[in-house]
Amino acid sequence: MTVGTYEKNLDGSGLRIGVVQARFNEDVCHGLLASCLAELKHLGVADEDTLHVSVPGALEIPLALQRMAETQQFDALIALGAVIRGETYHFELVSNESGAGITRVSLDYSIPIANAVLTTENDEQAEVRMATKGAEAARVAVEMANLLIALEELNPEEE
Repeated sequence: MTVGTYEKNLDGSGLRIGVVQARFNEDVCHGLLASCLAELKHLGVADEDTLHVSVPGALEIPLALQRMAETQQFDALIALGAVIRGETYHFELVSNESGAGITRVSLDYSIPIANAVLTTENDEQAEVRMATKGAEAARVAVEMANLLIALEELNPEEE
């Protein structure tokens, strides 16, 4: 094997991307989605190669991601949501469990998942971050999909 360096690849042409968006904290989640879809288009991901589904909240995101991963129809997935601290322990529970579930799906199915489930102290922090984090999630998904494709090509399965 030759030692070299893999340069990041942000060309989304031909990639299939699944997006799971929570509806709780709706305005922030719509902002995340808008910036994510705009960036996917900018990176060359065709509209017909993107599937967007919505779920009630952050805790439901991992199950939808899991079902999408099981189809083996996607090169990468994106999780979008917002968990904003309230007055109870519920914030920690939702943040931790949704994050752990997203990571588990990614590792169990060997599929990149860009996690843009915001965890903020208040609405203002979430609103400031939504456009940036939605676009970042799109870039992460495309870059990681291309990386896994390149690594697969280094060691193709025998038929």
